[in-house]
Amino acid sequence: PAPKAPTDPTPVSAGPLEEVSGEGDLYSIIDIAYNPDVLQRGEENPEKKEHLIHLTLKFVEERCNLNLSYLYTIESFKLKGSLEAMQQRLRGRQMPTPHLSQNTTKELTLDQLLHSMEAEDWSNAPALLKEEKMTQFKVNLIEEITSTEMAENLSTPVYEMITMKDANKKPLKIELKIELPKVSSVSECDLRISKDDIVIEVPEKYKLQLDLPEPVDEETTTAVFNKGKRVLFITVPVAKP
Repeated sequence: PAPKAPTDPTPVSAGPLEEVSGEGDLYSIIDIAYNPDVLQRGEENPEKKEHLIHLTLKFVEERCNLNLSYLYTIESFKLKGSLEAMQQRLRGRQMPTPHLSQNTTKELTLDQLLHSMEAEDWSNAPALLKEEKMTQFKVNLIEEITSTEMAENLSTPVYEMITMKDANKKPLKIELKIELPKVSSVSECDLRISKDDIVIEVPEKYKLQLDLPEPVDEETTTAVFNKGKRVLFITVPVAKP
């Protein structure tokens, strides 16, 4: 069910964390399901969507005892695999893990997925994301940013930004090099990109906010962290007109 009020907990249903192999790669997968109304509000409000994604990552970290990077890529809204298998995992029932050699190429649109979720009874959802925790998170974030003590601790890292152009001097992409000598893992970094600016924050260490010289395609952004040099490289393609 959807929360009745903004202060009510948000029900979430989660399946087990599973390892899947295919085409020589080994990766982990976990199914997370929200009420369609919750997802729809996220689609209509980018800020709520960003907050829901970060809250989900935090939920998976605590549930599965993992350390996750908060750098993510949103793929096209299609589910590859079996809808039945996903529903079974969310109910907590075990099914044989399919191999990619089997017939698992069926694609489901987001609309089909939402309708299948509406048909299920989520009243026994195994967990709740409490809005009071979300509110506390927002309050703490504001306090940290406006706090004089925190402002003194957060330093602006050394960076270099270059706009790559073609032979006709048309901007193609923006390359950003950020030196983070106090960072040992990319999981410490929180990266947020919009069409016209970029924000990178490392709690209690760094914060950098830059206006981008060109409108960009944030969906195709790539980021690589060099652990040896402790340098973050970000490549942002310029948006097509």
